[in-house]
Amino acid sequence: MEGILTINNVWMMICTALVFFMHMGFALLEIGLTRQKNTINILFKNLFIITVGLLLYCLLGFNLMYPGEFNGYFGFAGFGLDSPLVDGSLDLAYSEGYTYWTDFLFQGMFAATAATIVSGAVAERIKLNSFMIFVILYVGIVYPIAGSWKWGGGFLDEMGFYDFAGSTLVHSVGGWAALVAIYLLGARIGKFKDGKIGAFPGHSMPFATAGVLILWLGWFGFNGGSVLSADPELTSLTLVTTCLAAAAGGVASFIFSSILYKNYDITMFLNGILGGLVGITAGADQMSPTDAILIGAIAGVIIVMGVALIDKLKLDDPVGAVAVHLICGIWGTLAVGIFGNMAGIDQFITQLIGVGAYAVFCIVTSFIIFYVLKLTLGLRVSAKEETEGLDIHEHGMDAYPDFGLNQK
Repeated sequence: MEGILTINNVWMMICTALVFFMHMGFALLEIGLTRQKNTINILFKNLFIITVGLLLYCLLGFNLMYPGEFNGYFGFAGFGLDSPLVDGSLDLAYSEGYTYWTDFLFQGMFAATAATIVSGAVAERIKLNSFMIFVILYVGIVYPIAGSWKWGGGFLDEMGFYDFAGSTLVHSVGGWAALVAIYLLGARIGKFKDGKIGAFPGHSMPFATAGVLILWLGWFGFNGGSVLSADPELTSLTLVTTCLAAAAGGVASFIFSSILYKNYDITMFLNGILGGLVGITAGADQMSPTDAILIGAIAGVIIVMGVALIDKLKLDDPVGAVAVHLICGIWGTLAVGIFGNMAGIDQFITQLIGVGAYAVFCIVTSFIIFYVLKLTLGLRVSAKEETEGLDIHEHGMDAYPDFGLNQK
């Protein structure tokens, strides 16, 4: 028994490391798809999210998300971590798949991801102080409460709502906040002018591509670790469905976008891969390879239409976060009711109720946080700061001093 626990726990720790590595992927993707003058600002935000996110999850979030016996909507098991002990040693009967400490660290990596999604959407024009306050409140309070409704044994779990690794609980939770944020922030200067959509090319497609490949690798831990053990059948199936959905999402996205726009757009290719990954995440343990390909391919098409819809609504999302994480997160969650082991009208309706519950909660809470910040500290930097770049004004340095425009 102890030998099996050790094997399971080692696998979970490897998966934890892979999910941690995803934050490097997010950072590279975001800086790659945005302009050089805001690179340090984006890197700073990503570092802040993972460091403060882990501290908050230790002090508050873990026991909000997993409160034990509670009313199904809100519970709190107390501040800080308090490991279960037996005769003065860690209780190895805590779980068959991992120890208490591994459980905390794995879940803590997920918590930080929700705010990272927002970081990309608000890039290049949000005040750093306001963003940091948002992260503290959203990661520290909102995300754990939302997570408790399903993964903590809350009312949605009792209802039968299914989200294996977080298409809704992580990606849509971040995606709804991103949508609210870009609505309240407004578009970057010059993005929508005289009825036309301005193009702001990212400064490094190599960085963006490396970021997506790192994220794809990290998803082996994101979905593979969500099996919560090293079960050979479930982990191997999960990794296969995850990879096939990613591949199908990328191929479908670049083919569909090339038909519409008559060029091979690598940003659509990259976001299509991510859309496939987000789409399969809710049911990766339930799908056949063919189902995974279909889910990923549909997600790839959704990405292209989602990006176009966001532009049409005159909402400015520099990295396509809303299309990837919110829209494909919704699709992946509903796909469980179409393709999953419990597929049928009842399960589909249950999935729809779950999507709706998270939509209301996340829209309301993120709107309150951002709107109060807008009325007090302000959300947006000045036009001068935005034009000249946040790196110089917020951080007093250039990401590439040897190649800067002001080099003498």
